[in-house]
Amino acid sequence: MLDTALVVGQIFNGFSVASLFVLAALGLALSFGLMRVINMAHGEMLMLGGYLAYLTYLVVPGPLAILVAMPVAFLGAALLGGIMELTVVRKLSARPLDTLLATWGVSLILQQAARSIFGPIGVGVTAPDWLNTGFMLAGVYFPSTRIFILLVAVLVLVALGLLIARTRLGLLVRAVNQDRMMASASGINVRRVDLAVFCLGTGIAGLAGVVLSLLGPVTPSVGQSYIIPAFLVVVMGGLGSMVGTTIAAIILGLVSAISQIFLDVSMSQVLMLLSVIIFLQFRPQGVVATRSRALED
Repeated sequence: MLDTALVVGQIFNGFSVASLFVLAALGLALSFGLMRVINMAHGEMLMLGGYLAYLTYLVVPGPLAILVAMPVAFLGAALLGGIMELTVVRKLSARPLDTLLATWGVSLILQQAARSIFGPIGVGVTAPDWLNTGFMLAGVYFPSTRIFILLVAVLVLVALGLLIARTRLGLLVRAVNQDRMMASASGINVRRVDLAVFCLGTGIAGLAGVVLSLLGPVTPSVGQSYIIPAFLVVVMGGLGSMVGTTIAAIILGLVSAISQIFLDVSMSQVLMLLSVIIFLQFRPQGVVATRSRALED
């Protein structure tokens, strides 16, 4: 008979994992939904966010360093994403497969640069004392770090939803997403919208790297651990759908956490992949079907 506290704890862990999946996948969903670009260097944006958090801790020690590191990582990853979009992605935007290969090359370059600068072992980011606590409820321990990551994910989703729904940039993004050629004919600078969305996506990935650094050391390959689940989340959620991405992240996070009650981590990942494959057999359009001429071309 299963221990109720164990099951409840794993469900909580599932939502915690889902929050990481959401933060890692949102940028991919935005860039592919709008630009049809598969950014293979997206995982390295998480890595960059983690290293920027480490550098911020060296400059700004203290209990609020994590709150300073988050905007620093967001802006740093967004800046690098903007440079990558202007120099690589934009020039190859008409050839998606070439973009995939080019961003994969950027991924390898960034990993090697991190090894050369910080070393292959990795660096640690110490969580502040106010995140090293937790509380017991019905026999289940809820660590503050996991709760903090959940709150960050919720705040990012709310902020992104408001940005898309209530701002001029969001209006332009929705217009370009619906009909790219008509938006361009209407006078919208489509290239500028692409740049803004790509920077936003990589910035969110950098933010994900900060919260990820609270759970373990930052290594040159840390992003690779989350890039595959992020791709699975985007595909299952419905390409370009923020709501679908969130729902898919919750489903896969719960599958991963609950299955670890019975299986080891490797088999849990296999089960997660099988879950996506089976789901797509019955609903190939994903959790939320996105209607866009960009995806129909």
